[in-house]
Amino acid sequence: MGSPERELCPPPSEEDELTLPRASINKMIKELVPSVRVAFESRELILNCCTEFIHLISSEANEVCNQSNKKTINAEHVLMALDRLGFSDYTVEAEAVLKDCKAVAAKRRRQSTRLENLGIPEEELFRQQQELFAKAREEQAKQEQQQWLLLQQQGLAGADGMPQSYIPPPSGLKQESQEDDDDDYS
Repeated sequence: MGSPERELCPPPSEEDELTLPRASINKMIKELVPSVRVAFESRELILNCCTEFIHLISSEANEVCNQSNKKTINAEHVLMALDRLGFSDYTVEAEAVLKDCKAVAAKRRRQSTRLENLGIPEEELFRQQQELFAKAREEQAKQEQQQWLLLQQQGLAGADGMPQSYIPPPSGLKQESQEDDDDDYS
């Protein structure tokens, strides 16, 4: 049997799919009030309040977006939604978070280029590329030389080095007569 606290809460439903992860909420609670024990029912209530708050802000931001004849909700729509719903006290913090997010995104974009991630100067990369090209040309020349030697050994290359037409060697095997030779359709 489960604990009495868990029996008071309804079983998970389809609506639970639209909530925040419980582990994230629990982690935030522990970080904010590490010395306080929070009952399971209280954690569920906090989870439901957070989820409802997000739904409320999202719905209002969607309405602001629609009134602006836009198809994508952007940060300004969310900030306006906070003001409209009476949460203007949060706009300063929300703008600070937005600024931090933009800075992190810009940093990721700068770091995303492969050249910067390698930490190798562009001149060195160019030198390595030229070495690889030279090695590939050398291997190609070797293959062509081997192919030419093989053709010469088979007697297929003329004195000028150009390949002559290929005539397959006789197989030495006699073809057996076909069994259907008895059928005369004429």
